[in-house]
Amino acid sequence: MVEDSKVDLVVVGAGWYGLMTAKTYRDVNPSANVVILDVSPTIGGVWAKHHLYPGLKTNNMLGTYEYSDFPMSGVNSFGVKPGEHIPGDVVHSYLKKFAQTFGIYDQCRFGEKLETATKIISDKDEERGWLLAIQRGDASYTLRTRRLVMATGLHSTPFLPKFVGAADSNMDIIHCSDLLQHSEKLFANSKNVAVFGGTKSAWDAAYTFASKGIHVDMIIRESGRGPCWMSPPYVTPLKKWLEKLVSTRFLTWLSPCVWGDADGFGGIRGLLHGTAAGRKLVNGFWGVLGNDVITSNEYDKHPETAKLKPWVDAFWVATGLSILNYPSNFFDFVKEGKITVHVAEISKLSQKSIHLTSTKEGDSIITVDALLCATGFQFIPSVKFLSENGEPIDASTVGLPHHADSDNDLMDEIDKEILTRFPRLKDQPTLNPALKPLRDINGAKELNRPYVLYRFMVPPAFINDRSIGFAGSLQSICTPLIAQSQALWLTAYFGQKLKVNTDDEAKVKREAILHARFGKWRCPGGSGSLWPDFVFDSIPYVDLLLADLGLSGRRKGGMIKECFEPYGTGDYLGLVEEWKRTIDEGRTSVVMV
Repeated sequence: MVEDSKVDLVVVGAGWYGLMTAKTYRDVNPSANVVILDVSPTIGGVWAKHHLYPGLKTNNMLGTYEYSDFPMSGVNSFGVKPGEHIPGDVVHSYLKKFAQTFGIYDQCRFGEKLETATKIISDKDEERGWLLAIQRGDASYTLRTRRLVMATGLHSTPFLPKFVGAADSNMDIIHCSDLLQHSEKLFANSKNVAVFGGTKSAWDAAYTFASKGIHVDMIIRESGRGPCWMSPPYVTPLKKWLEKLVSTRFLTWLSPCVWGDADGFGGIRGLLHGTAAGRKLVNGFWGVLGNDVITSNEYDKHPETAKLKPWVDAFWVATGLSILNYPSNFFDFVKEGKITVHVAEISKLSQKSIHLTSTKEGDSIITVDALLCATGFQFIPSVKFLSENGEPIDASTVGLPHHADSDNDLMDEIDKEILTRFPRLKDQPTLNPALKPLRDINGAKELNRPYVLYRFMVPPAFINDRSIGFAGSLQSICTPLIAQSQALWLTAYFGQKLKVNTDDEAKVKREAILHARFGKWRCPGGSGSLWPDFVFDSIPYVDLLLADLGLSGRRKGGMIKECFEPYGTGDYLGLVEEWKRTIDEGRTSVVMV
């Protein structure tokens, strides 16, 4: 193993968050030596080339899935027209061109996997950091870095379940993220495929095969969370663009949010969520939103489409609310029998067959050519964090999900605070009584503690070390906006130029737990119990980060526009330069911690 030279920053992950973090850090520190590591052979993260099977599109339409300083139009046009959902290969090309344009593509090292990160302890700030062990093909090397940003997000390593009888099934068992490598053969030779899962990825795969005349058996676990919410792009009786609805400040007030007061409208939020009349208005909005989706999709007008009706109200699911972005009507395939929906468990596999068991439908066997698994990802980074003596650093210390046997007094206190501020959350939904996790992380106990990171980025135990941060360890449909804000916040944090005082470690820890714990109560029908999962709360989160930077979140130039005009990437154009001017002019206090 050969030791490489020391660098200023290593970013792990070359997707939306990693690329913006590297660019922003270089914008502020032009002479910094930055390295971007990614295990994939190409740029893009989940939009890397090997993930993009034919027909795959984003939920986003043109204008909402781009960085502020690099619009997907004009000189950077990729042929996508207004009102069109952006194809996956366009996102890949866009991110590659972005990296090349801003001089960070050459800093990317593809096909390299970070195996371990060992903490380096020193009294001198410039000598602290991490020693990284990196695998590159059959070779390995080490790299010292003062700062480390884990930008692998929640969707980097596919999770593939283990099935009884898989070895003798004589069928392809493929994770949907690997479908491209098998698509040509499957499209040409398959008569019937099974798709396992009820998430948006499952719907995408099912539509792709059904549109090519290949029958699909879509299997949704009886012991799962049910099919995801699938909304038309335009919702409510007023037919508002959903992506912009969630970034309209007035409508963000209708979502209870523990960090929501960062937008400066705490009084209005208090009336909406702290009074009976306000909660009635909030419930009415969510009722209209959910009913509009149910009505538009006509679930109850056919016995097969009824199986795709969500099991939990829209209020509770966060990013489990997705968008129908297909060229034709998905539900027509179901009504015509081209997609057959099963609510059942896979008991075992045998020769070209899947054995299903269901308390409602009984046992059955379906014959298939392939089993496609839309079963999510290992949402915890695969890297092992080690102390200076080589011992593993506990997951809770690094702020990662883990198992704890019981709540402590601080948890109880925080739960009481959340439910006092937001009485609506006391009335939790009735989840599937048969619910059980599909995943088994190395045989460990069930994970019952979420990511706990200050501002969803920094482990409280490392807050004063300023050597590590996480970017993108959350879910939101406002990816570029949050990526930009997190990148600037981390850059300022590493450079000791935040306005917020992080000296009080106990206060930092409590606030991190408060924000993390809120997800358990707010999004029990989604993934809030394990990681930050929010939709209508993205703009107030950006407001929170901007306040820490000494910048204003109100960027519309008038109260009417501020409240009722949707926020978009253009509203944050020039954010880094704006922040740099405040530093030069001395308006942001520098907190040495």
